[in-house]
Amino acid sequence: MKVFLSTDMEGTAGVVDWSQCRGPGQEYEYYRGQLQAEVNAAIEGAMAAGATEFLVNDSHSTMQNLRPDGLLGQASYLSGRHKPLYMMQGLDDSFDAAFFVSYHGSAGATSSVLHHTYNPRAIAEVRLNGEVTGEAGINALVALAHGVPVVLISGDQVTIDEAQAFCPGIESVVVKESVSHSAALSVHPEVARELIRDGAERALDRLSGFGLPSITRPAELTVRFHHQAFAELVCALRNVGRRGERVVAISNDDPLELFRSFIALVLLTRGITD
Repeated sequence: MKVFLSTDMEGTAGVVDWSQCRGPGQEYEYYRGQLQAEVNAAIEGAMAAGATEFLVNDSHSTMQNLRPDGLLGQASYLSGRHKPLYMMQGLDDSFDAAFFVSYHGSAGATSSVLHHTYNPRAIAEVRLNGEVTGEAGINALVALAHGVPVVLISGDQVTIDEAQAFCPGIESVVVKESVSHSAALSVHPEVARELIRDGAERALDRLSGFGLPSITRPAELTVRFHHQAFAELVCALRNVGRRGERVVAISNDDPLELFRSFIALVLLTRGITD
């Protein structure tokens, strides 16, 4: 059994501030260790359920947060910036399941700690087929394209509620309760790891009962920006149309092409905000 793990960092137990998940600094070094422990907990649980092959896509910030020699299961490690498929790079139809570890709420989820969607400086909200989505729903487009079920997600409850709209029945691991954008009540790190490990094992034990992400096609992503200038800029991309002063839409019957168009939009806006 082969498992793909896409891992962010804002959903890690205890993380409530950007300084904790952006280096350099002692806080970042501590919390990158906590992230690694949560990723390993997911791998450990998957191994207990019979998984034998793993690919970990480090998808947070500069995408080089983990220590490859510390990954369990002799997992392959995909790291580095500017991956064409970003958080889903490396996934293909050879995988049996996908895990989303340490994910966070969407840009519009103001009650979720450190909430954002890909580019917090540019994107105010994203909707998939009319429903607000975070990175989990957007990334599920790639899983759908390759016929791979998304079976596990960890983070806060807001993140999980958003994911369930597109990945019904997903094994959900709540490691913290968001209080605000910059505060959360987290379980103890050891408890978080136990929850993730057990959740991963349960998810794969019932793998045969999972369907693919529930996304009607042709699918449409509607993106609302903070500023009109971003909407004007991205309309230069193919298949991107204006829907309002600060809103654009992308539609495609092919979920992978839709995702690629969205990532092009993200990278274009980052080019003028980084």
